[in-house]
Amino acid sequence: MELRPFTLDDYDQVIALWRSEPGAIGASRSDEPAELAKLLARDPELFLVAEEAGRVVGTVIGGFDGRRGVIYHLAVQREYRGRGLGRALMEEIERRLTERGCLRAYALVFEDNEGVMEFYRRLGWERNPVACVAKNFGPSQTTRR
Repeated sequence: MELRPFTLDDYDQVIALWRSEPGAIGASRSDEPAELAKLLARDPELFLVAEEAGRVVGTVIGGFDGRRGVIYHLAVQREYRGRGLGRALMEEIERRLTERGCLRAYALVFEDNEGVMEFYRRLGWERNPVACVAKNFGPSQTTRR
């Protein structure tokens, strides 16, 4: 198993993973190739994939604005769950954020996803009583929620 930075060659496999099951992360217009290319231009080392035998089996994206970090799109193929892959992805992205000077980060999780909430709790993350609000800019598109 190799953890490495995402490249646009991984795009189809990553999107398939994000859409792989009911309740999955899904993909929005900010996950289109051109938008991910913007992310890669800014922070290529903060979008990781886990690969085994040429197949993407996990992902995580980190962001850092110079003050706070954010974690999103942590996903692991169902058949690879329970093997420590999610933990390995999180440990690596946390290490990379810490190296950049990040002192605190938030993880975006759908609040009704209790299994993922429990996963983060086991890694030392706390539920934060902050609401997340969102707004689309430009032409509107349907979002997951």
